[in-house]
Amino acid sequence: MEQPGEKIGNYRWVICALLFFATTMNYMDRQVISYLKPFYCKSVESGGFGWTNTDFSYLTAFFTAFYAGMTIGAGWLIDKIGTKLGLAWSLIVWSFAGIANAFAGATIMVHVFIRSLFAVGEAGNFPASIKTVAEWFPKRERALATGIFNSGSNMGAMIAALLIPWIMVTYGDQAGWKISFIVTGAVGLLWLIFWFWLYEIPSKHKKLLKPEYNYIHSSDEAADKSIEDKAKVPWGKLFGYRQTWSFFFGKFLTDGIWWFYLFWLPDYLIKQFGMTPAEVKWPTFIVYGVAIIGSVYGGGIPMIFMNKGMQVYKARMTAMIIIALFPLAVLLTQYFGNVEHFGVRAMYFAVAIICIGAAAHQAWSANLFTTVSDMFPKKAVGSVTGIGAMAGGLGGVVIQLLAGRLTDAFIATPQTAYMIMFVICALSYVTAWGIMKILVPRHRPITDL
Repeated sequence: MEQPGEKIGNYRWVICALLFFATTMNYMDRQVISYLKPFYCKSVESGGFGWTNTDFSYLTAFFTAFYAGMTIGAGWLIDKIGTKLGLAWSLIVWSFAGIANAFAGATIMVHVFIRSLFAVGEAGNFPASIKTVAEWFPKRERALATGIFNSGSNMGAMIAALLIPWIMVTYGDQAGWKISFIVTGAVGLLWLIFWFWLYEIPSKHKKLLKPEYNYIHSSDEAADKSIEDKAKVPWGKLFGYRQTWSFFFGKFLTDGIWWFYLFWLPDYLIKQFGMTPAEVKWPTFIVYGVAIIGSVYGGGIPMIFMNKGMQVYKARMTAMIIIALFPLAVLLTQYFGNVEHFGVRAMYFAVAIICIGAAAHQAWSANLFTTVSDMFPKKAVGSVTGIGAMAGGLGGVVIQLLAGRLTDAFIATPQTAYMIMFVICALSYVTAWGIMKILVPRHRPITDL
């Protein structure tokens, strides 16, 4: 415990910064395809690939499905080999697979295969990052740390929003789509230098001072203090806990909403407001930028309740129900996005409302991730996070396929398709919170693993 006048140290925030940049590159790489959709779906005669909306949804759905399928394995592997090697190997796989996309040609199945391999690498990012936060932060700071590194998902999307349209305009469709994959894939490999230079688990880190080490472990249960990344977890047993299923449904019902914002927001702006692919960069940039606020400050909301004496899990769930109410504003997206009623202002109104939904999602996500370390010992965090990421991926598959089918079914009136999608976006969080509360009405940490 910290002694009066004793300086704790802040090296744990250096680790948080590393996770932030890894997540930034993770989302920058995966976001590329959303800005290439107009090129993919342009007719062959016009120089595109000639894909349909449903074809594009297959690409995103297969990526999401493989991401979902591999996260459970990635979580188990990271619990076994540790966060240092686990996250490094994940980034290597997704970076090289991203570069390989540039050589896929126009055949959709080749793109699907490479994008699926890309998903295998990306699946390790969040299990490794959440486990790292559990290793490096006391419980009271974990939601904040998670919110900060999770805001990298917005930063990555913001960079892609500016970079990919610029590349496509500067180099043209035929060269631009290839350059987009090569550039974004190669940048991530630079991160490895800093990761191996700066990272080690707390018990082995030579730069970590004793006061900070003690502070990091100040909220740990006694049985959990010496366990950082070597203990084996019977991960099959995890499905027998209601706490696991609480996290499962929380992810399944809400992760797909963020995937929808990532992959379909540019398409919505083009079809709803007649914007060009180059013009959508600033509205999407703004949405993902505002979402950073939700990620960082949303992660700090439970600390307000904890400082008033509320127990950790109760504070977390109280914050999450407050956050879950904000996406209900998304029900108004198509009303305020009606060009006939509001003219040129309609796009600004619609984007403002989507900003609320995106920020709320990131605030929700930061707290949802942290419920795992609230309920499970550190040795199981990677595995449970992997299970939840799998669930979120499955939810994402459903959302991707639904978006593709709806936009093709209502190709003459895309407003109808997006109205249905925004209703789903609005209601998912309160539904998820209700199921989580039913499954785990009170804080019940797992102690028998």
